[in-house]
Amino acid sequence: MAVLFILPGNSCNRNKMQTFRETRVSLYTIVTITVYSESGQKAKAAIDATYAELDRLGKLLNFYTEDSEVSMINRFSGIKPVKVSKDTLDVIDRALYISRITDGAFDVTIGPIVKLWDFEKKILPGDKEIKEKLYLVNYRNVVVDKANSTVFLRKKGMQIDLGGIEKGYAAERAAEVLKKNGITAGIIAVGGEVRPFGTKPDGGPWRVGIKNPHQKDKNDEIIAIVDLAGQAISTSGGYEKFFIRDGKWYHHILDPATGYPAYECQSVSIIAKRAPDGFPTGIFVLGPKKGLKILKKLGLEGIIIDKSGEILTTEGIKDKLEIVH
Repeated sequence: MAVLFILPGNSCNRNKMQTFRETRVSLYTIVTITVYSESGQKAKAAIDATYAELDRLGKLLNFYTEDSEVSMINRFSGIKPVKVSKDTLDVIDRALYISRITDGAFDVTIGPIVKLWDFEKKILPGDKEIKEKLYLVNYRNVVVDKANSTVFLRKKGMQIDLGGIEKGYAAERAAEVLKKNGITAGIIAVGGEVRPFGTKPDGGPWRVGIKNPHQKDKNDEIIAIVDLAGQAISTSGGYEKFFIRDGKWYHHILDPATGYPAYECQSVSIIAKRAPDGFPTGIFVLGPKKGLKILKKLGLEGIIIDKSGEILTTEGIKDKLEIVH
């Protein structure tokens, strides 16, 4: 995970609230749900219901499984619009909004390029392969018809990949499910998305640690801690999925304009009232200078660690940030 969250112990407070935490694999990533409750039975029921919802979303939005709605949209690219659920439509609509705001630095149609790379098998695609697919990457060729709940990709061979945004949507949904099941406070971590909700029993802020992007070992060393109140945080880092070939480092955050990794940043964390998934990827690709301008324009707070390791922040987050490296 790109973001680490810091939690209190399991001791009871004066209201007899306890901390219950569970970690499972869902949405093809590590998901940790932590809740405060006076009842272990109530906490378990709420957590189980939340994981069930996350698994349901995963089946709709998965880029790699043949039976997902995303795969169906991709299969009929250039052929016909595909009717989808409200969830899929909402995530794609949100992805297109972020694509527009970042001028394509985040592009939901990067699927054909993503499939050329394999960071587990250390597969590096050739220049020719990438160039042959780049013409398919253009979010402007996605047509969303809200009235009919359909999505259409104008060019045959286009593919949308929601991996850069679905976790934020899932984190927001998880908070909703927990609340409906009587949980008044907790924190959800879906990969690099951390979504606290409610007020901690001790009245303090939610303290979230940002992983050190240039640590030598893949452990949980943090570089900074940020205090959150009624906000979510999302982090993208180029150190989670990568390989080294002929002395060059290749990571999974790809520039839609080139098909290759972006190198101006090491890590981007963005804080907003709702999970800002998608924006960290776009800002990472844009680089620190353009990225900070967009954050200021949108009224979002951010922490950018540039390629040299310098920590850059928006003004509004400085008094809530503790540098610990």
